[in-house]
Formats: sequence, C-alpha cells, structure tokens
Amino acid sequence: MFEKVEGIVLRTKEYGETHKIVTLFSREKGKFGIMAKGAKKPKSRMASITQPFIHGHYLVQTGRNLGSLSQGEVISSLRGVREDIIKTAYAAYLAEMTDKMVEDKQPDPFLFQQFLQTLIWITEDKDPEILTMMYELKLYKKAGFAPQLEVCVNCSNENGPFSFSVKEGGFLCFRCKHIDPEAYGLTEKMASLLRLFAHVDVARVGNITIKEENKRKIRRLMDAYYDYYGGYYIKSKKFLKQLDLFKPED
Repeated sequence: MFEKVEGIVLRTKEYGETHKIVTLFSREKGKFGIMAKGAKKPKSRMASITQPFIHGHYLVQTGRNLGSLSQGEVISSLRGVREDIIKTAYAAYLAEMTDKMVEDKQPDPFLFQQFLQTLIWITEDKDPEILTMMYELKLYKKAGFAPQLEVCVNCSNENGPFSFSVKEGGFLCFRCKHIDPEAYGLTEKMASLLRLFAHVDVARVGNITIKEENKRKIRRLMDAYYDYYGGYYIKSKKFLKQLDLFKPED
C-alpha cells in the first residue's frame, strides 16, 4: 500500500542505467530508502523530486527492505542551498550526519522539523555555523551521547564556573575540574551558549550573533567531543575544512 509522507532527500545513489536509490528523511516514518525508477532520465517526473535537499510530499511504499517511490510533489526546492557552495557544504554535512546517526524507520517529528528549519534558515542567510552546532547537539541526543550541559557530571552541582570535559562527557564544576586536567575552562557566556544550542528549538532562533572567537572555541569542543564519542567518519566534514569553514581555534 502506498502512503503519502513529507520528506527531505538526504542522499541518492545511482542504480543501473536509469534508476536511483533515494534515502529520505520523513516526518511520519523517519529515515528510509526507496527505489525511484527512471529517476536518472532527464525528462523523468522523478528527476526533479529526487535531488538532494528537496523538501516534498512523496507517495511511497515501504516494507522490511527497500521501498519504492510512486510519485512526488515539491514543497520547497531549497534552491538557495544548492546555488551557493558554502550553503551546499553545510547542508551536505547536516544531511550526512543525519543519515549516519539516525536509525532507519524510527519517526522523530521534532528532529525532522529541526533539520528542515535549519536548512530553511541557511537559505535565508542566517549563520550556518551556529545553526549547524545547534542541530549537531540535537543529533547527539538522538544518538545517545549528548554531553551533560546542565550540572556538573561528577557531583551534580548547578553552580559555575564550569569547564567542559570531553573525557567525562560534559560540564565539570570548579570543585571537580581536577578530575580532568585537560578540561577546557568556560566563561559564563560560553556555558550559556552551549545550553542554548542544545535545548532551544531552531525555529525560535533569531539573528544570534556570537564573537568569532567564541564560535571557534565551541567548534573545537564540538569536534573533540564528536571524535571521542561519535564513531562515524563524516566525509562532508573534510570538504568544510577544505573551504576553511571548520577551522580550529588558533
């Protein structure tokens, strides 16, 4: 039986001479793969709806294995993402992270909306670095390895100042900092930003402005944390670094 879902194309893979295998992240059914027959043909009605980052309604049939796509309708092409190399790089990174870290066929309407809104904000020229870090922290929670950013991971002290310990998995208060001598000391502002990034709905984000220095510091912490707990190699991250967008703190 075919069902209508709202989804975003995460990636595609050529199959044979004329077909594509499409990985779709949907609001109703989570992430799953579908066969789009004839989608490689330039004049095919499938061609336009199976491009990466297309947001649309899709008529799909799913089962235990690979599903099939009957037809689709574009809601938003998110053209602004695909026409700018920097925006494309960020979108590709977010899509690959989602593909790697979200289990198949586990619906999560909130995470879907976060992903969609992040792409929309990127097309509208909001800061892609900030948006990316906000979405990453929500993905970490979904994958089960989000850092503890509310209280000290060792003694549950709610009062700062805090340090960020990759090894211990989150904040250490000033009394517990000795547990990890390599823990990174945080200003009150940086601790607040990390909490904001982790918990605030992306839809509520206005034009947040953060000093470049602080963005770089948080990026470095995020990278170190993911390298320690993440486990998946993210190919598109290399492209961001080549574009000099993911630069470590000097």
